[in-house]
Amino acid sequence: MENRSKLITRASWIGIIGNSILALLKIVFGLLSKSMALVGDGIDSSTDVVTSFIMLIASKVMSKPPDREHPYGHHRAETIATTILGFIIFFAGAQLFVNGISDIISGQEKEIPSTLSIYIVVLSIIGKIFLAIYQYRVGKKAQSSMLIANGKNMRNDIAISSGVLAGLAFTYLLDLPFFDSITAILVSLWIIKASYEIVIETHMELMDGVKDTTIYEEIFRSIEAIEGAHNPHRTRVRKLANLYIIDTDIEVDGNLNVLEAHKIAMEVEERIKENIQDVYDVIVHIEPIGNVERNESFGLREGMFKN
Repeated sequence: MENRSKLITRASWIGIIGNSILALLKIVFGLLSKSMALVGDGIDSSTDVVTSFIMLIASKVMSKPPDREHPYGHHRAETIATTILGFIIFFAGAQLFVNGISDIISGQEKEIPSTLSIYIVVLSIIGKIFLAIYQYRVGKKAQSSMLIANGKNMRNDIAISSGVLAGLAFTYLLDLPFFDSITAILVSLWIIKASYEIVIETHMELMDGVKDTTIYEEIFRSIEAIEGAHNPHRTRVRKLANLYIIDTDIEVDGNLNVLEAHKIAMEVEERIKENIQDVYDVIVHIEPIGNVERNESFGLREGMFKN
């Protein structure tokens, strides 16, 4: 986890520095060139700076060892940070949408933005391509939902900046300044859509679910391979950041002594860890063959699970 924390910290600092430069350029030159769309693009980059700081703080919290109040550790800080990231992006998009609508409703005559804004947008696209690729690759390497979400957000920024560039082109070609406000509104809607997708992705972990449910099939295959382990049931999987916590019940011969039953349980745990990567813990509950507990209404069992 230490190497993973260092990867996230380094990626966060690169995001902070890169987005700070881009945000400053777009906001300053957007105001100078009188382009609302470019200012909006700069505001979006500013939110990326904030989210990178959140990721930096989250990486520090995640690296803390388990304690009395947090016996499972502090890995959920990443999921919480990703959710916060989604809400920050949403509010930035909503504010830009309101400003764009206000500009159109006001009916005030606007000036054609300066050609300087086009050069800044092109520079922004190049910078965002580098940052998006870097964040996404590091996110995959570190198996960080937070970095992957930020990489996707920056990928969206490329599309946003491309939309701003297209809007400015139409503004110049048609000599219609209000196209800049329309572009700002379209950019805001894209930002809001991106924020929604990020929050939806994080809710699964917060609800103790897993997106890739094929992990259950792998658990059952692992248990089947252990001699003396039968009828895996009440199997549950949840995630802590990139790690899995696996609970399962198995049945063994009721005539076995405690040591023999314990040995089978340990073999099940080891086999699951061999076949599934990034397992935080495996909890195996032993029952005698044929045991029936009527109140078991949760978890999955072999045979009932289908995709």
